[in-house]
Amino acid sequence: MLDQTIRLYTAEQVRGLDQCAIEGHGIPGMELMENAGRFTFELARDRYPSAEKYLVLCGGGNNGGDGYVVARLALEAGLQATVCALKEPAGLHGDAATAAARWLEAGGEVLAWPMVDSLRFDLVFDALLGTGLDREPAGSYGEAVDFINSCGKPVIAVDIPSGLNADSGVAMGKAVRAQHSATFIGRKRGLYTADGPDHAGKVMFSDLQTPQSVADSEPDYGILVQESLIRKKLPRRQRNSHKGSFGWVLAVGGNHGMSGAVRLAGEAALRSGAGKVTVATRTDHAPLVNVACPELMVRGVDTGEQLNSLVGEVSVIVTGTGLGQSAWSGAMLKYCVASGRPLVIDADGLNLLAGDFQGTCLPPSVLTPHPAEAARLLGLSSRDVQADRVGAAKALAHRYQAMAVLKGCGTVVADPSGRYAICPYGNPGMATAGSGDVLAGVIAAMVAQGLDLWDASLVGVLAHALAGDLAASRVGERGLIASDITSQLPLVLNPR
Repeated sequence: MLDQTIRLYTAEQVRGLDQCAIEGHGIPGMELMENAGRFTFELARDRYPSAEKYLVLCGGGNNGGDGYVVARLALEAGLQATVCALKEPAGLHGDAATAAARWLEAGGEVLAWPMVDSLRFDLVFDALLGTGLDREPAGSYGEAVDFINSCGKPVIAVDIPSGLNADSGVAMGKAVRAQHSATFIGRKRGLYTADGPDHAGKVMFSDLQTPQSVADSEPDYGILVQESLIRKKLPRRQRNSHKGSFGWVLAVGGNHGMSGAVRLAGEAALRSGAGKVTVATRTDHAPLVNVACPELMVRGVDTGEQLNSLVGEVSVIVTGTGLGQSAWSGAMLKYCVASGRPLVIDADGLNLLAGDFQGTCLPPSVLTPHPAEAARLLGLSSRDVQADRVGAAKALAHRYQAMAVLKGCGTVVADPSGRYAICPYGNPGMATAGSGDVLAGVIAAMVAQGLDLWDASLVGVLAHALAGDLAASRVGERGLIASDITSQLPLVLNPR
């Protein structure tokens, strides 16, 4: 059975999980709130053991109720806890009102917003707004968000940073930037993509001691990609193997002035375990492409017919890397599509698909757009794509009946059935020319080694991200280049 800690949900689905726990399993809502507050308090003690003065900012809903529990537990543990409420306790309802009453009964006090300037604290808890927000925090709540972000103290967000959209990961005008986020019942997918990672910090999850059947009550979940996937999908190789055992990748691209892109894709495929790689490129580039990587086979192709003679025996074709959008480019893509071989289509291959190749019926394919390319494929703006990255990836997969890999912070993988996954790894140093070419080569190598397109996309995205993180740990994020990522691929694809 799938471990529930790697499932991803929308805010509405998490509300369904809450309802299932309370109504379907008879778990009192107050018990869930106490568990959430205790998990957050224990996180604070573990990560900030020297902090003795807690400031808890509480809103008017259940998120605020969680905050009251945190404050009470801190008080009971002998710490100094201050609650600043943006809604008077008398105006609260349900479990939040009960949590506030217990705080007051324990001897706690409630300060009204705005607070006095002389207040001193070591650690801040954001229990303002929770997952229900769909617009920019305004009024006193907006002021409180600004205060949290400017206070200079570490911040723990309760369930989700206030101002962050739980579904899209978009910061709605202003949002809390936390060092840690304690999230409950179900992981909100917005914590892991778009602005989510910058605002949530390190995400810690608790199912609040609910049974597995609660998680199973919402079947249409996404998946958070885990490092263990590499070992699971790429088992130890048999000693009795040869290069043909691990597939043949054909990389097609490298128009005038862009030979480096297709070479990056080809070398990444080799470094990712493909048995052999042939690069088909402009004839005048052919003598140069494999100078630094002699393991690549290179063929000069000036016509589609010349390319056609290469496609018959290969396992997979990766194209679009440095392909350009000329007549030659169109001829190359036409014969790649006509080959019927599995395709990984990147860069200008996607631009052609959005233009002259609109409506083309693709063979089994993986599309790897960045947001601007995805926007062209969907007839949207880049802003629209970034406003709903999961929705955009699912729309791409459905429209083109292909795997969609929407690159960016929290890369999203989606298939035509609506299944989706988010990769939580990677870093800003990977936002560099050629990084996408490397990714395309890695995914192609996974297909060549026998993985289906879904698994090839997940493992390829994961390996690329982990290699980027390893490269950044060695050379730093600023100045990292695509070949730095390639050099680390064997290390992440052969885990000890």
